[in-house]
Amino acid sequence: MRFMPRSLQNQMLLAVALALLVAQGIGAAIAWRAQLEREEDAIVHSLAFRMIGGRMLRTSEGEEMRPPPGRRPRMGRLLHFGSSPMREADDRMEDYERHLGKILGGQGFAAADIQVFERRADDETLGRFAERRRRMGRDMPKSIVIAAVRREGAENWLVARTMREKREPAFLRNLMAQTLLIYVVLIGVIALILRRITKPLAQLTRRVKDFSVNPTLGPDGRVAPQGPLDTRDLITAHNAMEARIGALLDEKDVMLGAIGHDLKTPLAALRVRIESVEDDTERAKMAGTIEDITRTLDDILSLARVGRPSDPVEQTELSALTASVVEEFEDMGEPIELGDTQRVVLPVRATWLRRAIRNLASNAVRYAGGACVEVAKDGKYAVIRVIDEGPGIPDEELDRMMEPFERGDPSRNRGTGGAGIGLALARAIAEQHGGRLVLRNRAQGGICAEIRLPLA
Repeated sequence: MRFMPRSLQNQMLLAVALALLVAQGIGAAIAWRAQLEREEDAIVHSLAFRMIGGRMLRTSEGEEMRPPPGRRPRMGRLLHFGSSPMREADDRMEDYERHLGKILGGQGFAAADIQVFERRADDETLGRFAERRRRMGRDMPKSIVIAAVRREGAENWLVARTMREKREPAFLRNLMAQTLLIYVVLIGVIALILRRITKPLAQLTRRVKDFSVNPTLGPDGRVAPQGPLDTRDLITAHNAMEARIGALLDEKDVMLGAIGHDLKTPLAALRVRIESVEDDTERAKMAGTIEDITRTLDDILSLARVGRPSDPVEQTELSALTASVVEEFEDMGEPIELGDTQRVVLPVRATWLRRAIRNLASNAVRYAGGACVEVAKDGKYAVIRVIDEGPGIPDEELDRMMEPFERGDPSRNRGTGGAGIGLALARAIAEQHGGRLVLRNRAQGGICAEIRLPLA
């Protein structure tokens, strides 16, 4: 998802926040429904109480006392009507009618017809009650709920009234305050727990990245076991693995040094012995073969050591570095020229990067008869290009050619190319610097080999 947080801590906090929001929403809906049911029960029970227990005030002669002309009866008084007081504009409240009917039936109050409806609370409806509420400084009720009941065998209607008060905003305020409090407490606690988990994981991630770029890192920078038990176990296991990898790499370096020494020593002795060969042509062939073996051995050992370089990283101006490599080829009479360059300064291992450029240029001379070397900026990358006008490489073979010991000529003829180490070594050096080697065929013909290094 586009807006999904990327870190574990933020994703967990978002998930908890959404889950809490849904839970609070459900809880709020249930609480609101319960409040409505309590309000309905209170209104219906009030109407039923007044319907069953209400009595009309009577004179000494037994006649019902009516309010003076122009004065409305009191709100709590039970009224008698000769016909139903419900108007055409009134909406019947069927749920209230069923509820009221059950209560009245349970009290032995036989009702032939029940009508419950609601009207706006105005002065005409409230009468003197409205005046008293105003004098007391109280708000007017929201509405008046009216119940009209006709008993079985009777013609008159008994009418009871009760008020529906305006709902206080305290319920919503309390609910919002409760939700906010839960959010602060729960999210805060979870954030602390997640931070205790993710902080050592972030440190471990940085260590893994640094170790992948430079396996020669010592034990001083390793992450100390911390956090929950699972995180501690992970850090401990990684430190053990890192130590084992470091030990294996050290053993490999010792082995490679021994192999290089054991092979170069007899080659040097053999180089001295061939000086006694009288035939100049044969002596030159033998010397060339020994030189090829020595160069191939150097490339293989360099490729094996590329992951553990010994020279430091230094701020280097790439165009000057590239120009020095081109000058080497020009001094040897090779057709290599320096093209357009831009000033780019990057922290690199100059010795290794010079070797990568030299390998690409050597391949261009060997297979295409020459090349042009350029340095440019392309977005967030510094690019060193080696461009030739040779026959090119089939597109499906480009990736394979960067693998060790892969050559365009499968015959392994030394006259048509090297041992297939140059491109693999150049790619390894580019990746060592956080970049990559890119090979592509040019529309005009030939190959463009690019070492792309990140600027930051």
